Amino acid sequence: MIRPSLKVPPALPLVTLEELKVNARIGFDDDDALLQSYLNAAIAHLDGYAGILGRCLVTQTWEQGFVDWCYRLRLPFPDVASATIAYVDADGAEKSVAGSLFEIVEGPMGAEVVFKDDFSEPSLSDDAALPIKISFEAGYGAPGDVPDDITLVVTALARHWFDGQEGLPPQMVMLDKYRFVPV
Repeated sequence: MIRPSLKVPPALPLVTLEELKVNARIGFDDDDALLQSYLNAAIAHLDGYAGILGRCLVTQTWEQGFVDWCYRLRLPFPDVASATIAYVDADGAEKSVAGSLFEIVEGPMGAEVVFKDDFSEPSLSDDAALPIKISFEAGYGAPGDVPDDITLVVTALARHWFDGQEGLPPQMVMLDKYRFVPV
């Protein structure tokens, strides 16, 4: 699969600096910049395409390119809420596929765009490396919709690194049930 690209990051952070400080019982402001860096790193460690969970946490918009039409186009994440499909036709014009011609199906390998029977594959440009682009929103929703144990691990991980401890905190085992690894 071709690497997807993040188009719109989450509107709100999974955990704010203030929430981290309350959870970690940190009552001073001297190290806020360092704490924010650890918090950002903890979220990045889990979230999105490069994150170890292999899924989006707070809703964000990604784009996935494809070379050719197929009855099912697999997306890199589960929990896809919506999608739009654009393509470059044989004349080099950018066009879109009507939303009524496809549906998003969640399966064991993640979300897939499945074309309906009345969809007929338009000819694609030979000049575009990835003539089909699917833009989609993926994630649990707002920060409050993300499972609590994921949020707790983010704060534990940021605090663990802030305290100068090596490796990963024991809370990481709580994440095993959320790992998405497509087969």
